[in-house]
Amino acid sequence: MLRRNCLLLFLCFLFEQSSCAPFQSRTGQEWPHSQTAGPSPAAGRNGGSRGFQRVKRGWVWNQFFVLEEYMGSDPQYVGKLHTDLDKGESAVKYTLSGEGAGTIFTIDQITGDIHALRSLDREEKPYYTLRAQAVDLETSRPLEPESEFVIKVQDINDNEPKFLEGPYTASVPEMSPVGTYVMKVTATDADDPTYGNSARVVYSILHGQPYFSVDPKTGVIRTALPNMDREVKELYQVLIQAKDMGGQLGGLAGTTTINITLSDVNDNPPRFSKSIFHLRVPESSAVGSAVGRIKAHDLDIGKNAEVEYNIVPGDGGAMFDITTNEHNQEGIIMLKKPLDYETKKAYTFKVEASNAHLDPRFHNFGPFKDTATVKINVLDVDEPPVFSKPSYAMDVYEDTPQGTIIGAVTAQDLDAGNSPV
Repeated sequence: MLRRNCLLLFLCFLFEQSSCAPFQSRTGQEWPHSQTAGPSPAAGRNGGSRGFQRVKRGWVWNQFFVLEEYMGSDPQYVGKLHTDLDKGESAVKYTLSGEGAGTIFTIDQITGDIHALRSLDREEKPYYTLRAQAVDLETSRPLEPESEFVIKVQDINDNEPKFLEGPYTASVPEMSPVGTYVMKVTATDADDPTYGNSARVVYSILHGQPYFSVDPKTGVIRTALPNMDREVKELYQVLIQAKDMGGQLGGLAGTTTINITLSDVNDNPPRFSKSIFHLRVPESSAVGSAVGRIKAHDLDIGKNAEVEYNIVPGDGGAMFDITTNEHNQEGIIMLKKPLDYETKKAYTFKVEASNAHLDPRFHNFGPFKDTATVKINVLDVDEPPVFSKPSYAMDVYEDTPQGTIIGAVTAQDLDAGNSPV
């Protein structure tokens, strides 16, 4: 029993406190003050003004609303303030102070009607805090203590969504599967996100289909077509629209441009422009010198276009070598041993070109290499005649008459023409 009585006393205490709590109601309703419950003692023993005539009171405040961007010719009605002490005999005067009092908001001192004197912008200031008081019309003595209330600026859809960081640039690897993430764009709307759909943005693509798609809620852009090839088309310009009111008819819209580049992957093998390369090399070429250049073309770029060249084992492997020019990816054929036209007049061998950096995703595209035949003709050089022996020994008698033949030397021209010496 004691526990139940304590609980009842506690609930009565909570109810007593709640009678002073504020609450909100809709626009245009009045703000009533409670009736005074009885006279209060004088302010002091030596006379002076009487105190407020109440034992307790219950404030019932409205949160008033005023529509932003109001374009009417008359001041916009906001709401009415009223106290229970006002019996309609024009004995009460209402005063208004605080943010915008007298400049933005005005009050009819007799009726308590509040009006807005000019158009307001919620994005500039969303609410105003003011104070009101009811005073005796004749004595100007306050009938109730001054108290605060709020006039909230109610939003209308007067701001379009904006992309603050556009235009955008992005890249995605070529040959990406459908649904590959590209980037995310975000539009901001200055309207009130808590009221209606004025700030609820929906994204759509105006230009850039069928290559890309955008999530209408998140603004995430993804690929929409498979096997987009950089070697066919590298740059795409996508136009994204953000529309408020949930995308409904009458909503405001903003747009932005996204320049999307397909980055290269190694999806192309090197290819020789012809199957046979003919080279002519003088037999006098120095060992280590470059005797010719060939090239396999790769449609990829950067590291994906780097080519390695190798001489297929065979006729030319002992006489020639090949290296890659890093700047233009040409194959440079180098001479490993001296040439001799009279010994061998031509060489034929195969060269293989392959990618240095392979991508396993594209192995099914076929072998990433190509071969070509190189034919080298050795050119004859006019060489000096060669003696039959490096030295000769001859004997001759003294006093031999002038013009006597004492011996002979022989030399031969080894060139093709076998010219007389």
